[in-house]
Amino acid sequence: MSTILVGIAGGTGSGKTTLAEKIVAGLPAGGAWLVQHDDYYRDRSHLSPAERDGLNFDEPDALENTRMASDLRDLRAGRAVETPCYDFSTHTRRTATRRLEPRPVIVVEGILLFAVPELREMFDLRIFVDTPDDTRLMRRIKRDLLERGRDIASIETQYFGTVRDMHAVHVAPSRRHAHIVVPEEAENPEALDVIVGRLLHKLSQLAP
Repeated sequence: MSTILVGIAGGTGSGKTTLAEKIVAGLPAGGAWLVQHDDYYRDRSHLSPAERDGLNFDEPDALENTRMASDLRDLRAGRAVETPCYDFSTHTRRTATRRLEPRPVIVVEGILLFAVPELREMFDLRIFVDTPDDTRLMRRIKRDLLERGRDIASIETQYFGTVRDMHAVHVAPSRRHAHIVVPEEAENPEALDVIVGRLLHKLSQLAP
C-alpha cells in the first residue's frame, strides 16, 4: 500500500489537533489515521511525581523519536504497528497500546515534529499552524486545567520554566521547514480545503 505521511507542527495550543482531525474527517472514511507525537513521550514511571514535574517535556529528547520513525516506516511499508499511549496527568506511559493497520494517509501532529530531522524528512507534506502567543497560552491553560488535572501554579511553573523558552529554541525555528503555513489558528476553512484537495489529488494518483 502506498501511504502519504502528513506532518502538522506548531506551538502548544496552536490548533494542531483540531486541524489534523478536520483533515482526517475530510478524507474518505477509513482512509486516514491520526497519530500524536505526544504519545511517544518517554515513560517516567521510574521517577517520583516530584521528579517528573521537574523534567523538560518541551525538548526533542523528551520523546522516543526513533520509535515513532520506525512505526511510520512500518506503516508506509504495509505493516501494522502498536503505538504507545501516554497519560499526561502522571507523566507515565499506559500499559495499553493502540494498534494501527496501514492506511492511505497517516496524519501526525506534534509541537516538535519538524525539530527532529529523522521525523521531518519522512513527511510528504509538512504543515505549520501559526497562532498568536496569547491565544496559544490561554488554550494551554484551559486544556491543562480541564483535561490534564493540573493546577494553575504548576501550569505557570512549567510554562515559564521550559515551554516558552523551548518554543523559541525548537518550535518557532522549525516553521521554515513547512511546505504550508496555516495562519491565525486552525479555524481557516480555505486552508483546510486546499490541504484536503491536495491530498485527494495525491490519492487519485496512487489509485491503481
